[in-house]
Amino acid sequence: MFIETIDHATLSKLAEAGVVRSAHVVGHAGGWGVLVKYGTTERALAAQRSHQVRIFRKLETLVEYLKGVGIPRFEVDAVNYDRNSLTATKRPDRAAAMKDAHVAAAYTKWLKAEVQEALDDTSPTIPHDEAMRRVRAAIKSA
Repeated sequence: MFIETIDHATLSKLAEAGVVRSAHVVGHAGGWGVLVKYGTTERALAAQRSHQVRIFRKLETLVEYLKGVGIPRFEVDAVNYDRNSLTATKRPDRAAAMKDAHVAAAYTKWLKAEVQEALDDTSPTIPHDEAMRRVRAAIKSA
């Protein structure tokens, strides 16, 4: 079944404009989702990257999120919520990805500093043709 979704940016704009008629928090086996009604349309909040229905593992997190976008009142339906079905989602790949990102960021920082140092260097330079002439002369004499 296809569920139409709404992203965070759109929800924020609608809430800011005051056109959100209601928000309905729905319990699931994996956490909490939210349905937002504006006009005659009702859509589920989408996760940023996957564009699937966003599931909040903790109700407190969802409450803070909704208050943060300007929706302080909402209904909660906990009929299908099952606390015991929550399983810890382990993502060892994320730890490796974060480590790689930090290594890449450190390399980029180092490289930028090296380039800037070279650009700021005021020592005299030798034109390419002159440097090549010197290298050829050194090779001949060796």
